[in-house]
Amino acid sequence: MAKLGIGIIGSGGIARGAHMPGYKSCEDLGVKIVACADAVPETARLAAEQFEVPHVFTDYRKLLEMDEIDAVSVCTPNYLHMQPTIDALEAGKHVLVEKPMAMNAKEGKKMVDAANRTGKKLQVGFMTRFQSPAQALKRFISAGEMGDVYFARAQAMRRRGIPGWGVFTQKDKQGGGPLIDIGVHILDLTLWLMGHPKPILCSGQTYAKFGPREGVLGLMGQWDPKIFSVEDFAAAFVRFENGATLVLESSFVANQEARDVFNTDIFGTEGGCSYNPCKMFFEKHKTLIDATPAFLPQVKAHEAEVRAFVKAILDDTPVTVTGEEALMTSQIIDAIYRSSETGKEVTVK
Repeated sequence: MAKLGIGIIGSGGIARGAHMPGYKSCEDLGVKIVACADAVPETARLAAEQFEVPHVFTDYRKLLEMDEIDAVSVCTPNYLHMQPTIDALEAGKHVLVEKPMAMNAKEGKKMVDAANRTGKKLQVGFMTRFQSPAQALKRFISAGEMGDVYFARAQAMRRRGIPGWGVFTQKDKQGGGPLIDIGVHILDLTLWLMGHPKPILCSGQTYAKFGPREGVLGLMGQWDPKIFSVEDFAAAFVRFENGATLVLESSFVANQEARDVFNTDIFGTEGGCSYNPCKMFFEKHKTLIDATPAFLPQVKAHEAEVRAFVKAILDDTPVTVTGEEALMTSQIIDAIYRSSETGKEVTVK
């Protein structure tokens, strides 16, 4: 008998490509995927066949009725994150929900409240934290090697990377464009490295200069510009209660050098660092030092994320990426969109 029975809500690409392989890699811990659910019967059936899952549903609520299931992954589109998460928590299941945790902070707060009310664990799928460079930089920052961290520059920039599949270009289903899709990853990583100072003010601007246009090259499939309703570029400046500040840039499309950028730079009084490529910068004995970590272990970040969730349940320890931390990213993203709409600096609520 499995020590931990798992249910998968939403059986599409992120479930089959990340979550389900992650749970399969935890079979040594007594983990078994018991059931998967998807509103599209064929999607659920294919996932079940691929991962030898015995039970298949088109209604996730039937999955939640199973006593054999102890925890679920919510792998649905963004607009379907909140309700399955709350329903699962109230059914007595622990939850790992994909990023972003919800369409906005209001929904995210309801999810956090449900986790606190039920006493069940809620982890959010920010897998970038589990990669070796991120872990190495966090160890140095936590040890005080960077001193007082006062500024960060975070970028998640694609040159021609509007997804040509799914609902990534539809605001009513996704909540936004690159800011909420890839920008949220680098924002979470940066906040984590900074120690999650409290954000207080934000000034932001979003643009849709390419998505609504015909004839723009699509390197990730060709989207339909007639239904493009999100931003394709966002920039923001965030102030924190401790005096630190953050600049954030995120794009699906930008006329930049022919490479995608996914990086954060951290600036402190005793040192600085970059995530990608992973480097650290110090002044030692009147000498400027650029330090490059060597022999960092190869880590499958999604598997590490799932294993951390599983271990937190089995050992009854706190999850690695909490709902409260994920809620902070949603609050900042909400403020960026609100600032862009009003043309003013706004309070981060």
